[in-house]
Amino acid sequence: MKTDRREFIKKTTASMAGLAIVPRHVLGNGYTAPSDRFNVGVIGIGAQSKGLIKRISSIPEARVIAGCDVHQKRLASFGKLMSEQYKEYGIKGEAESHEDYHKILENKDIDGIVVSTPDHWHAIPSIDAMKAGKHVYCEKPMSHTIQEGRVMQKAAEKYNRVLQTGSMQRSRADFRKACELVRNGYLGKIEKVWVEVGNPSAPCDLPYEPTPDYLNWDKWSGPAPMRSYHNVIVESSWFPNWRWYREYGGGILSDWGAHMFDIIQWALGMDHTGPVKYVAPIEPTASRKLKMYYENGVEVEHRNFGRGFAVRFFGSEGTMDISRSFFETTPKELVDIELKSTDQRLYVSESHENDWITAAKNGTKPICDVEIGHRSATMCHIANLAYEFRRPLNWDPVKEEFIDDIEANFRRGKSYRKPYELKL
Repeated sequence: MKTDRREFIKKTTASMAGLAIVPRHVLGNGYTAPSDRFNVGVIGIGAQSKGLIKRISSIPEARVIAGCDVHQKRLASFGKLMSEQYKEYGIKGEAESHEDYHKILENKDIDGIVVSTPDHWHAIPSIDAMKAGKHVYCEKPMSHTIQEGRVMQKAAEKYNRVLQTGSMQRSRADFRKACELVRNGYLGKIEKVWVEVGNPSAPCDLPYEPTPDYLNWDKWSGPAPMRSYHNVIVESSWFPNWRWYREYGGGILSDWGAHMFDIIQWALGMDHTGPVKYVAPIEPTASRKLKMYYENGVEVEHRNFGRGFAVRFFGSEGTMDISRSFFETTPKELVDIELKSTDQRLYVSESHENDWITAAKNGTKPICDVEIGHRSATMCHIANLAYEFRRPLNWDPVKEEFIDDIEANFRRGKSYRKPYELKL
């Protein structure tokens, strides 16, 4: 009997060695096996990351175990937040804290990285994370330039990693249904779209201010051109205003365009392409009235139509307004219509963060994968260039180049301050 028992243990151990994940039901209710847990590190501990951390921490299979920031006050607030959450969930130990994000990437226990830095710092750590074998949740807009987005896509492909873009409106049922109504012709043929997403970016011309001792300004600036610190860029509000300036972001146009342009792309079935012509107003101070045209003739106009950050679709059979605070149609009964079994249905995600983790575990594409994020961000980047240049821009979305415009093609990318580089 002793021999039989030894043989049984030996065979069981050998068979279990081939399992990557031990099912939770084998181990008891409420227990998550270490091999089933998805450990997360966060790069950039600002306002946006706090909501992400809380939502990720509420997922039973996930745990945030490390954070990084060059702002020591924010790093300290991360430590406090994680101590409170660990206590709430009955977790022993504490999360790692680092100023250098490479320290997080060296941690073999981390499966996924959240990049919630300013836009100019999205691409390099995302690519470094994928090189290190980590899956990535990158805040929107996914990239700071067109070329960055394509390199990020190539990195995800090369290293076989999942990248979810933080355009989280795709994980809301109202936006999904709005897009399904458009896709299935309930508004008739779409003729034009209005979208309000705020002002385009501007160059940073803020005066000198001394750098506070709790901030590593050189690392915060990273690949961006070096200039003096100013509190408006880093500290001025709950969501700091670095996003106004083209050195670090893409204006509110990119900040919200990565949400609302993204919904237009989804509704029109244009996730792997984009508008082919951008016509900016010639008035040098105009911040609205840019028109963008898809190859099929649909016109998208950037304009303030009095409803905040929102989208209005005009179809031959009706109209639709959609935002985070309203979903309205004409005829009004379209909002509540039950889709037919023969209608096209779109990807269902109820949690943007959990969708990322599920895709990473299963090796599938998330709802807003790297290609989708790249195309929506590209639309933002070209819109900003059109406002800057004040001339029509003709875009080839297949070759990803401007037609007969040397200057615009040069601006598909940017210069990186040494020693920072963008490379696979």
